[in-house]
Amino acid sequence: MGNVIDVKDVWLRYKDLTVLESVNLSIEEGDFLGIIGPNGGGKSTLLKVILGLIKPQRGTVEVLGTTPEKARHLIGYVPQYNPSSLDFPINVREVVLMGRMGKKGLFQKYTEEDHAATKKALKTVEMLEYSDRQIGELSGGQRQRVFIARALVSEPKVLILDEPVTGIDTMMQMEFYELLKKLRSRVTIVMVSHDISAVSVLVDKIACLNGKLHYHGSKELVPEDVEQAYGCPVELIAHGVPHRVLHKH
Repeated sequence: MGNVIDVKDVWLRYKDLTVLESVNLSIEEGDFLGIIGPNGGGKSTLLKVILGLIKPQRGTVEVLGTTPEKARHLIGYVPQYNPSSLDFPINVREVVLMGRMGKKGLFQKYTEEDHAATKKALKTVEMLEYSDRQIGELSGGQRQRVFIARALVSEPKVLILDEPVTGIDTMMQMEFYELLKKLRSRVTIVMVSHDISAVSVLVDKIACLNGKLHYHGSKELVPEDVEQAYGCPVELIAHGVPHRVLHKH
């Protein structure tokens, strides 16, 4: 299996602030990578660099053997949950169909193939029976399942998730993570999360990011790397599953 994402010596600055500093990251086909780190550490920015939405001042980014812009139709993206965008009248099927727009020309109508792909994606996330429900009527966990279906409907090679369980209750979070376990055999997954306990159980590999990226190509969390990323001592206490992370300030 080859690399699907290669980030080499990427630097990004906003005015006088260095957001990403000499970031190097290789993600192999079939990986499930978790990226952790403090707020403002550049996690969402790195995802946008991989998506080609932000251009770094230095370094190179290659996705599926080409530029991020050319590979974007092969990437499924679930951004951070934003409840304010759910007020308009649109049902679940229509939300997922929107994920097919990247495969269509301007003003083209949806085809039978588009509708079949939408049905398949909703079935995958176990939301087919909610097809005609208004998106705003669903719970937070159900909405995130729909947004994953929207990301999957274009049949991507890579699925990128930015804080996917923020604002979702604990029970729904567990169901959401069970869904990700099922998807991992079908698509390469990159997930940004604050939930270190869940990440440590779910993923194959973990990276810590706070401007600089600490990554060893495994799911082993090196205490020194975590402390550098979070800027304070961190004790990793493991008592079965999930793992618990306690901060000393």
